[in-house]
Amino acid sequence: MAQTKASKLVANNKKAYFDYFIEDTYEAGIELVGTEVKSIRMGKCSIKESFIQVENNEMYIYGMHVSPYEKGNIFNKDPLRTRKLLLHKNEIMKLKGQTAEKGYTIVPLTVYLKEGLVKVSIGLAKGKKLYDKRESIAKKDEKRNLEREYKIR
Repeated sequence: MAQTKASKLVANNKKAYFDYFIEDTYEAGIELVGTEVKSIRMGKCSIKESFIQVENNEMYIYGMHVSPYEKGNIFNKDPLRTRKLLLHKNEIMKLKGQTAEKGYTIVPLTVYLKEGLVKVSIGLAKGKKLYDKRESIAKKDEKRNLEREYKIR
């Protein structure tokens, strides 16, 4: 992940790591309205059900929920509106080519503030099968048991 010390995590997509193998990560900006930025700074953002698609050589994030800003009144926008992601053209074309391959998709991983700007970490992902998920659960359980044993000692 491309986060530095000056970054603050706003939203995390834990389900993406469970459902997909993340092969590559990118950092992208988001085209937002002023009240959305204020709401995100307060931590009112969710990317659990969101996904990313490339259309007309531009990248968009769908289903990202940004709660309306309390004091925004008429300036608030639709919480689930489609937002444009800001990436270099060559990165977009690279991701577009890779998603054309079978089984690859682009998923949002985290939303964070970096030097006052709202950034989203996106990942090129390949879907896991059911048996892969079982392995992930078994590893988590094993790790939890080891930590429990270490804590008892």
